[in-house]
Amino acid sequence: MSAQISVKVEFGGGLELLFDNQRSHRVSVPVRVAATPAEKKSLKDDTGAAEGEGRQADVAYLILWLRDNLLKERAELFVENGTVRPGILVLVNDTDWELEGEGDYQLKDGDEIVFISTLHGG
Repeated sequence: MSAQISVKVEFGGGLELLFDNQRSHRVSVPVRVAATPAEKKSLKDDTGAAEGEGRQADVAYLILWLRDNLLKERAELFVENGTVRPGILVLVNDTDWELEGEGDYQLKDGDEIVFISTLHGG
């Protein structure tokens, strides 16, 4: 079995309703995940590395993992174009993810990732 990273994930601002009305989750994801086709080409072109070596799990991977494994309904309210939809604030260990590299932030064991919807009905 491959090595795993344990991450605490929290949802707020109504997003928890999409995740079985559960605000907090403890999830385990692989340390290394498959590279995207573009990353495989880049790895091979730049370094001569073999395909399939993968990359370290990052927030972008976590977002899609959450969509595929925990999301119970209405994926379009959480994910758009492969990332969180506009209006969702993402915090990595209490810091705005924009300061941490957004989806490129590489997950570490024990990280806390928080997703908060800032959109409200009217």
